[in-house]
Amino acid sequence: MDLETLLMPFNFAFMQKAFLISIIVSVPTALLSCFLVMKGWALMGDAVSHSVLPGIVLAYIVGIPLIVGAFAAGMLCAVLTGYLSNNSRVKQDTVMGVVFSGMFGIGIVLYVSIETNAHLDHILFGNMLGVETDELWTAGVISVVVGASLVLKWRDWLLHSFDPAQAQASGLWVNWLHYGLLAALSLTIVATLSAAGLILAIGLLIAPGAIAFLIVRKFSTMLWVSVLVCMVSMVLGTYASFFLDSAPAPTIILILTALFIAAFLRRQILTRRASAQRVVQTNP
Repeated sequence: MDLETLLMPFNFAFMQKAFLISIIVSVPTALLSCFLVMKGWALMGDAVSHSVLPGIVLAYIVGIPLIVGAFAAGMLCAVLTGYLSNNSRVKQDTVMGVVFSGMFGIGIVLYVSIETNAHLDHILFGNMLGVETDELWTAGVISVVVGASLVLKWRDWLLHSFDPAQAQASGLWVNWLHYGLLAALSLTIVATLSAAGLILAIGLLIAPGAIAFLIVRKFSTMLWVSVLVCMVSMVLGTYASFFLDSAPAPTIILILTALFIAAFLRRQILTRRASAQRVVQTNP
């Protein structure tokens, strides 16, 4: 390919917006993924991402901004999951599975029962190539708010993720940290609606942190490595989708999956080498 062909995607306005939304949403999703991975909340991200659908449909019916309905539904799922897990013998992951599948089913039933010009596949899988200017502004504001909150208070949320009892003994407001993280999760999912959609948002909320966890050992380093991995993957996936004639969101997820596999294999090789060296040192 010549240089003109390689630069062709940057000449179209819809591709420029796609690249911009990729850069914007990569920051909060990557930062949040680190805390979800460390806290073991991968399924919580999946649950909230699926549960915002009924909120979106109800917001459309009532005539309020979709972001309001999506955020309210996400927080309802998180609070309901916490209440049920704390007041029953059922484990939290089981409760999350029941709650998010139930709310997702309600969303599907509501959607097919009304007449709307909105495309369900855009909500589920994203419409990165059709991003509007107002969606860029919404995602940008959410990215700044969530990103700044996580960066400024990352030590508090890290302690809460590892040891909530120690966090409470240290004088931290544990409930504020807990629901603050859930609110950040709901807002971030709202920001990724136009980019990745509900179903693929979970990939952006888990893969960057998981990849960084396999590469580095310090959590502070893990934060910026995850942002770098997510941003490069999103821009590269969007760029590749132009020439492959594929949807950007699935292409991005495939790149993140490939990077995770590569990071996993790298860690396995390094672990085996370290084990072999210890054997040699103990048995000269």
